[in-house]
Amino acid sequence: MPSTEAFASARGDSGEAARAPLQFGYWVPNVSGGLVVSKIEQRTDWSPEYNVKLAQIAESVGFSHALTQIRFMGGYGAEFQHESASFSQHLLAHTTKLKLIIAILPGPWNPTLAAKQLASIDHYSNGRVAVNIVSGWFKGEFQAINEPWLDHGERYRRSEEFIKVLRGIWTAPESFTFHGNFYQYNNYPLRPQPIQNNGPEIFQGGNSADARGMAARVSDLLLLNGQKTIADFRELIDDTKERAVKEGRAGQVRLGVNAFVIVRETEEEALAVWREIVGKADTEAVQGFLQQAKNAGASASDKKGMWANSDVNDLVQYNDGFKSKLIGTARQVADRILLFRSLGIDFVLTAFLHFQEGESLALESLQNQSPLNPIALFHTEIEAFGRGVMPLVRQGESEGRGLDAEKEIAISGHIYQ
Repeated sequence: MPSTEAFASARGDSGEAARAPLQFGYWVPNVSGGLVVSKIEQRTDWSPEYNVKLAQIAESVGFSHALTQIRFMGGYGAEFQHESASFSQHLLAHTTKLKLIIAILPGPWNPTLAAKQLASIDHYSNGRVAVNIVSGWFKGEFQAINEPWLDHGERYRRSEEFIKVLRGIWTAPESFTFHGNFYQYNNYPLRPQPIQNNGPEIFQGGNSADARGMAARVSDLLLLNGQKTIADFRELIDDTKERAVKEGRAGQVRLGVNAFVIVRETEEEALAVWREIVGKADTEAVQGFLQQAKNAGASASDKKGMWANSDVNDLVQYNDGFKSKLIGTARQVADRILLFRSLGIDFVLTAFLHFQEGESLALESLQNQSPLNPIALFHTEIEAFGRGVMPLVRQGESEGRGLDAEKEIAISGHIYQ
């Protein structure tokens, strides 16, 4: 059994001064329909031109990562979709610091092709590529392209083998041999291998026991959906870290959280935007997604798929981003992020309503001859977050905040009751 000291170190209960600063990423809108399933106006665009500008702004204000989505067919508002690997390569060609996380779906994707693609892109981008292994939730998508639809546990077991194969191909000194249940290799040599030591970072999502076990064994970072209470966050975070200790990977598995961000001058303004999003939800589409999501998780070993505790209002934002409650003033949002850090979160993956909101607010203020909203000084919501929220988080980190969970709970924990 792992020692108390090993588990404490994995949780971050000792040596806190050495913790790395939080990292921030954003969901790339490379699919149509924006980031909420709502009929509210969304000025987010899925075009390459729009996304290049967005990526350049994001890296200029401190975002370290951007995650491109993978969909093979439309539905639930995402009727058009650009392919994730080629789209990421396009964004990498127009940026200098941002790391692109390419979502890849085992089944449609063969790990040989994925390993080769990612290794090559790693060279083109000077080590700025990562991968997010998506185990799959959309049964209709698999059926449409004649891919077998496995049960929940099998999908995660396949993903785990997929990751083992990626890592093995990327790091084998001469050639790679592997005999698993899903993939077989005999003396396969990949040349060139990636330039990043040990290959690109490997992300995965999931809240279930199957997902947490997989992350503990093979992944670099587990992306959690938002949770309603601090107890819910702690259960998932602590269990993942404890599992990693048991697998001999203490401190090697980081945790991230999905969050939909609405920052406004007052909390009431931010909440009003959230209420409008939910009030104008595309109910039919959300119900369809809810049914698919519940079905996808029904065969999980713990009967808790990624959206097991989500209702219709939660799934208007399809990664449970509302539950993270980054909705309020810049100060409130920064405090809640520091609370996440104190619980063991290392990475915050953000999503926004319309990335051009800043320009709209500025124009509205000028037309009405009203005082200029500070958020409107920035060209995009993502820029407002980078210049308005991130500095408050960095200031807090420099002052030793985000290390003591009880102190952070006293500041902002009431919102997660």
